[in-house]
Amino acid sequence: MLRGIPEIIGSDLLKALADMGHGDILVVADHFYPPYSKSPNAVSIQAKGNTAPEMVDAILKLFPLDVEYCDTPLEYMVPDADSGIVMEQCDTWDEAIVALEKNGYKKECAGPIERSKFYEKAGRAMLTVCTSEMRPYGCFILQKGVM
Repeated sequence: MLRGIPEIIGSDLLKALADMGHGDILVVADHFYPPYSKSPNAVSIQAKGNTAPEMVDAILKLFPLDVEYCDTPLEYMVPDADSGIVMEQCDTWDEAIVALEKNGYKKECAGPIERSKFYEKAGRAMLTVCTSEMRPYGCFILQKGVM
């Protein structure tokens, strides 16, 4: 038993977070994200029963973001510009930004990344955390920093 570990962080996820290094990429995925085809080399951890922003919040309690080398170390998926889908706001994004600020980061550390670029970057992920997030565009990329 350990103290200070959020209850939604299981032992497999805790180990995977500890194994990551500076600059490594973590995907917090919604229910629809295909982890094996989009992040084929990543460790895939199931965190079902949780929303994506809940997992972002829990992870940020343990995981430093790369604020020194990355302008937006937390990125949220938005529709591609040429998709015809316009989304100015999304609850999942807002909730993740609240979690970001609650864990000591400025909201400017978060930014959008278009869906196709998200998938490209997620292909380099070390870890994918699969949630039960059902709201559209509920996927996030976090880049690990140093303590």
